[in-house]
Amino acid sequence: MLKQRLITAIILIPIIIWVLLTLPTQAFAGVIGIFVVLGAWEWAGLCGWKMRMPYTIVLAMALYALWLQSHLMYIYIIYIACLWWLLALYWVWRYQKGDNLIPKSPFIKAILGFVILLPAWLALLILHEQYGGQSVLFLFVLIWAADSGAYFAGKRWGQRKLADKVSPGKTWEGVAGALLMSSIVSLAYLFLESMSFLFMLLCLFTVIVSILGDLFESLFKRQAGIKDSGQILPGHGGILDRIDSLTSAAPIFVMGLGNIL
Repeated sequence: MLKQRLITAIILIPIIIWVLLTLPTQAFAGVIGIFVVLGAWEWAGLCGWKMRMPYTIVLAMALYALWLQSHLMYIYIIYIACLWWLLALYWVWRYQKGDNLIPKSPFIKAILGFVILLPAWLALLILHEQYGGQSVLFLFVLIWAADSGAYFAGKRWGQRKLADKVSPGKTWEGVAGALLMSSIVSLAYLFLESMSFLFMLLCLFTVIVSILGDLFESLFKRQAGIKDSGQILPGHGGILDRIDSLTSAAPIFVMGLGNIL
């Protein structure tokens, strides 16, 4: 599994860096949109839909419609997304306590897919357009570092479960590893780019929220009785398994960045 994860990462990371640093914002939005649409296909499966294509097409049309809207609407959607993740946190907490508040209706679950995927895409679009591709790359590296830190710290020292009813494999030691690795990355960027200390606090908070995105997708996978959202990425699972942290982290990071810069 680890070997497959590394091979997939070695192939994908140079491509992602090239996309982030060389493509104009409109082309970047299109490329990221492809991943979001693939994520929508997998989300339809988590909702229990046997016919996934109609849902995927509708979400793709929604992406295009948002593309044509004003940036003022973008900001409103980002703020709504941040409020949504507060509700998601409450649902995860209640599930861990033994109360399942997740809607059973496939239609409502499908709407939640829009609430999760579309604002994340918008946040990355805003980040690329207003702050440049290097800022999107930093966010990706921050989340990758946190994921890697959590994975290896959890494997080596993991004992105390974070939320065993939601995701049995996640531990508080893994959270500590995620925060340590992300602190190193954000501290290095802070000095290189002469950012304020508030920026580092934003990065740490973003990583904490990214864990919520991971837990929330795990909750849906648990309800669907599956381990991975898909098999498109060898060693990593599906697209949602790779972007679940970003779906929550990106709106928070963009909103915070707009308030401290």
